[in-house]
Amino acid sequence: MIQIQNKIVVIAVLFTFQLSFGQKKEETIGSQVVNVVKPYTPTISDAYKVKDTPPTDDEGNKAKETIKYTIFSFPVASTFTPSKGKAEGVEKAKKEYSFGNYATLGVGNYGTLNAELFVTQELGNNDYLAGMFRHHSSQGGIKDVELNDKFYDTSLDLAYGMNDRYMSWNVDLGYQNQVYNWYGLPSEFGANLSQNDRALLVGAIAPKHSYNTITLGGKMEFTESIFDKVSLNYTRFMDGLDSAENRFSFKPSFKVSVMDQTIHTDVIVDYVGGSFAANYANTQAIKYGFTNFGIVPSFVVTEDDWTLQLGAGLFYSLDNERSKNKIYLYPQFNASYNVVNDLMIFYVGAEGSLEQNSYADLVGQNSFLSPTLDIKPTSKQYDVFAGLKGKLANNVNYNINASYVNEENKALFKSNNYSEVATNKDYAFGNSLAVVYDGVTTTSFYGELKADFSENVTFGINARFNSYSTDSKQEAWNLPTIKVGSSLEASITKQWFAGFNVFYVGERKDGQLNTSINYIVDPTPITLKGYFDANAHVGYKYTERLTAFLRLNNIANQQYERWLNYSVQGFQVVAGANYKFDF
Repeated sequence: MIQIQNKIVVIAVLFTFQLSFGQKKEETIGSQVVNVVKPYTPTISDAYKVKDTPPTDDEGNKAKETIKYTIFSFPVASTFTPSKGKAEGVEKAKKEYSFGNYATLGVGNYGTLNAELFVTQELGNNDYLAGMFRHHSSQGGIKDVELNDKFYDTSLDLAYGMNDRYMSWNVDLGYQNQVYNWYGLPSEFGANLSQNDRALLVGAIAPKHSYNTITLGGKMEFTESIFDKVSLNYTRFMDGLDSAENRFSFKPSFKVSVMDQTIHTDVIVDYVGGSFAANYANTQAIKYGFTNFGIVPSFVVTEDDWTLQLGAGLFYSLDNERSKNKIYLYPQFNASYNVVNDLMIFYVGAEGSLEQNSYADLVGQNSFLSPTLDIKPTSKQYDVFAGLKGKLANNVNYNINASYVNEENKALFKSNNYSEVATNKDYAFGNSLAVVYDGVTTTSFYGELKADFSENVTFGINARFNSYSTDSKQEAWNLPTIKVGSSLEASITKQWFAGFNVFYVGERKDGQLNTSINYIVDPTPITLKGYFDANAHVGYKYTERLTAFLRLNNIANQQYERWLNYSVQGFQVVAGANYKFDF
């Protein structure tokens, strides 16, 4: 009996022990669920590392039962409105709209009127038509000037152009009318005359003279062609004293690949010819004509930090009036080396060219020339230079260099000698300048610094120091030894902007004789004092279309002489507005 009870107890204990291993252990094992479908018999290898996918016996698994879901949908009223999400990012400034046309009008003291009108219109997808009208005039009033000193400058230009994938071209037609006065009488003029005779002589002078210019030209540029670009220009220049000049230039450029190098070649055909009614002595007429032919090939070699441009210029100059022809050969060499990336770049070069002088170009530099000029080209035999340029900081650029220039027949402005004879031409009373030629060598040192202090403030300063040597003339007439300039531009607010610039021009030399006086010793050259000029402007953008401005010129009110006997206007104020628009 006891044995039976013991057996029952042993069987109950074993059954209870077996059940304890067959129960599911209550602990977290991640997101997996394991269903035990038969007793598990562990092995030593299984105890070493739990496998992600334990071995199973297919005999103990049943096929998965396919479950079908059905949804019974019905509408549910809701008043919930989700809010729109907003992406975070950098706020972009609104791009300023660019208008195609504008008109400017300004008025000021000295009877100044300044007007501009620019219009453009697209005629199709690729072509356009544009026009520009300009007018600048003053009624004069310079202190201590005895003759009329008013001036007018009016021009009108029209252009038509087309741009497409392979070529772009344009043609333009222009007309300009300029009116000036030879008002620069010498300060000692009429000193040997009686007051009455002097007054009569001055009163009989009619200093007004005018220039008229007609231009016609065109330009073509190619993207996939042996030709790079071609320009063609014609200018007809006339004055009010029967002087006339024709200028024609044809300048094609093309490129050819030879042995993995691209050779760029500029071809130049430049003709100028004209006449003056009389020479300064009023004894005979003057005729002139030159045709210059030139070819300038060059190619660029890039090697590591070096860039070399090698070439040469060959010119043939034909003097049509004197039948004197001459051949010129010029260097065309430029090299640069990146010493420290873009922080310091060393450059050196030697260049030369044949520069065609013309009556129109010389008047553009000096409006008070007598219509009695000797016109001939200038040969810049060589311009040798070397310098450094780069950055002192990300927003500060610099450029310094030295150069030595040798020029043959350099055009110099010099005041005409004069007499106090009533029968003189109106420009022959010491109130005009001539053009003289001489061989001039110039040694120059130049420095420039530009800085962008911010997106709204820019500053620049530059200076050039020159030393001249002449072949035959006593001085390098009217060439300054020093030029210094500086400018500052600032956008104060979205509406307000302002700017300031100042410059200084050093002493120049000029010479003039009163031939009515018998000098024992000719006077020494006249030294023109250096002059300083400061200018400022301020503007207010009332709208994106309308802007008002105020310009102040010669703020220091300096009565300096730009040319001998030619004082400039003093302090000038011009106020006006600019209006932008589209058709």
